[in-house]
Amino acid sequence: IYTLSLHDALPICIALVKPRKSGFTLLEIMLAVAILATMSLAIYRFVQSNLIALRVSSDAAAVDASYDALHDLLSAQWQSLPSGSGALSGEPLKVSDISRDQITWTCGAGPGLLTRYAAGDFLVSMCLRPAGKKSDRIDLGFLRKPVEDQSIGNAHESWVPLLENVRSLQIRYFDPRLNVWQDKWTDTVTLPRLVKIIMARNDSAVPWEAIIALGRTPL
Repeated sequence: IYTLSLHDALPICIALVKPRKSGFTLLEIMLAVAILATMSLAIYRFVQSNLIALRVSSDAAAVDASYDALHDLLSAQWQSLPSGSGALSGEPLKVSDISRDQITWTCGAGPGLLTRYAAGDFLVSMCLRPAGKKSDRIDLGFLRKPVEDQSIGNAHESWVPLLENVRSLQIRYFDPRLNVWQDKWTDTVTLPRLVKIIMARNDSAVPWEAIIALGRTPL
């Protein structure tokens, strides 16, 4: 029987008792890197989706604010029109079965003309117009022309765009004498009591609607 002497057994005992150095294998490192990459991608997508949602919300709020500003502008202008002078008229128009009504009023320098410095009175029409010759986008704006301008053509007309990307424009006029809404207004003596504006928007499934009183409501 082979027996180990103390001199031979001592190195074996030391090797068994001596602890192994700690460390990570290549598989463990690759697994940790994969986990970190997955977490980073999830965080990036979460932040990106929130940034997109904030941008869309901000753009929508800006568009809504522009419609509110148009309501305030029209209210201030139409409530200052003199009664009994035929200062406002409106005609229903359609292009390819899409309502593109037009409303026209007479005013001097001020909010309706969008300028403080202008001599004489102007005819201001709120209507739809293509954004460009080769563009499919329709914008809403004011078309201005001096009342005393008798020249042929539109050399003295000026266009002021207000709202972009409008699909249709429908205007109705409330006649208190008949207690009905009219699709046009040609009365040269009195003004309608209310004007209803309905605009279909390409950026929203719900059309924008506003009813503007041409006379200030007493407090």
